[in-house]
Amino acid sequence: MKRPVYELTVFLLWTLFFGPLCFSYPLEGGTDVPQLRVVEELDRLKLGFGWRNLSCVLCKAIFASVDIALLSDSNMERVSRALGEVCVRLHLANPDVCRDITALFRADVIRALQESFLWPTEACAVLVGPSCGHFDIYAPWNVSLPQIPKPPVKPPSPPKPGSPRSRILFLTDIHWDAEYTEGSLAECNKPLCCRNDSGRASWRHAGAGYWGTYSKCDLPLRTVENLLENVAKSGPWDWVYWTGDIPAHNVWSQTRNQQLNELVTISRLIHKHLGRNVTVYPAVGNHESTPVNSFPPPFVHGNHSSRWLYETMAKEWAPWLPEEALETIRRGGFYSVEVEPGLRLVSLNMNFCSRENYWLMVNSTDPADQLQWLIQILQESENKGEKVHIIGHIPPGFCLSSWSWNYYHIVNRYESTITGQFFGHTHTDEFQMFYDEETLTRPLSVAFIAPSVTTFVNLNPGYRVYYVDGNYPDSSRMVLDHETFILNLTLANNRPLKPDPRPSWTLLYRASEAYGLSTLFPSDMEALIKHMVNDDRIFQQFWYLFHKGHVSKPCKDTCKTSIICFLHSGRYDLLTQCSPLHGDTPKKSMC
Repeated sequence: MKRPVYELTVFLLWTLFFGPLCFSYPLEGGTDVPQLRVVEELDRLKLGFGWRNLSCVLCKAIFASVDIALLSDSNMERVSRALGEVCVRLHLANPDVCRDITALFRADVIRALQESFLWPTEACAVLVGPSCGHFDIYAPWNVSLPQIPKPPVKPPSPPKPGSPRSRILFLTDIHWDAEYTEGSLAECNKPLCCRNDSGRASWRHAGAGYWGTYSKCDLPLRTVENLLENVAKSGPWDWVYWTGDIPAHNVWSQTRNQQLNELVTISRLIHKHLGRNVTVYPAVGNHESTPVNSFPPPFVHGNHSSRWLYETMAKEWAPWLPEEALETIRRGGFYSVEVEPGLRLVSLNMNFCSRENYWLMVNSTDPADQLQWLIQILQESENKGEKVHIIGHIPPGFCLSSWSWNYYHIVNRYESTITGQFFGHTHTDEFQMFYDEETLTRPLSVAFIAPSVTTFVNLNPGYRVYYVDGNYPDSSRMVLDHETFILNLTLANNRPLKPDPRPSWTLLYRASEAYGLSTLFPSDMEALIKHMVNDDRIFQQFWYLFHKGHVSKPCKDTCKTSIICFLHSGRYDLLTQCSPLHGDTPKKSMC
């Protein structure tokens, strides 16, 4: 079925210009649901345009009257040029960025939209507001759980003193920028700066630092290599979790060859520096593909499929993973593997839950049957008495509502089996709680969200170390502690006369010491949230660490209640209840 051009206009303006930049923040405005709408983002960025000035009747008339023939292949170039001009006229981005990004996304988005269902009332609901229509193309759906009773829950006990611990290196959101240029403009008119085409710095405008920059900039390769050299010396590591996002944020100008080159380069550097005796367990990020966030489900074949990406991942990750895991990577970018006896890892492709993955407009019901596959893995592990760690890029609280609800349901059912959840994506240091579904009061799991390697935006580079109950009979395999290490760019870039040739990656904090916790079990993290609510000193410390030791102002009032709400909300629809529960709007994500 052919679809009218207003679909393309709406979705491109929504996804292309707001989805690709990845960071999280508390919104100060008063929206009723935590969903990124075009009008909210236009207002937030002060672009001088407001769709709410358009009447509902006029909106529907405009979109319904556009000739369907504009989406024919012969006019695809014309549609792309028109959208580029809309972007320029609305000042959504630099003119070059506008034209490049519409051309890059054109073919994939049109193909996805030609197979989707979105009508004038839904388009205007996005643009004008819910009073103008209903926008819910992602219908509710449920996974099927086995008809096997949930085993009795035994609260975890701290390990005995001297019990073995596993020391796990965690890397996420590297975002290597091959065009990073020292001395280039750190503040430019494009979505990503500190690059060859950003312009040169002057006495009035700050320039990009040698090791990185506090701005909307990613990292030079030398900083990534320096990190890997340092973590290699800081071993030994029992294993490594690596949750993706390798390329930079120049999402308007990326090619498949560039994406694959960066995937190969970083994978091989990790293997080189950590050595053949350290196993790395990767997960795919939303920036690995181009166009960004474009991850069609396996039923999409040919040039539009993700086979070009998954095949290279399987080839580069073969030194770390068994053939069975490589097979499911080739099919859908996810896998399961035994880490050691008694502990299994599941690496999820969280792009199949992402709001920014426009391919899910075609069918968002458990893409690639990934959640049903996860249930099968968890049931087998429960039968064998295995514990399971789950890694992924996008935290489940940011996912599509039905996906997030089903995942929450799965975590509830297998709470005695799932003993660790590890994510990235937000670039900041945070976590999300999971509670029993009956009362939403008993904490039963924690999704740890680690800070990024990249500086994007205004951050120190960093990495995480997890300490997990180790390999011995009846081990809980739960997180006992974690540490965060950073490269302080102020010190690294500003050594007298020149940058420090051997900068130091230093311990920012150890969770047990910073918060006075004996373990990081769900009950401990719930108690920490309560302490932050009642003691603002503890919360402001959390806020400082949230930004990897680089924050400009305290987080008060609306900001604080938004963050607290987010920490409570491991399920997306719980964020929608933040207003009545906490008297404020929830934290939003732009990724």
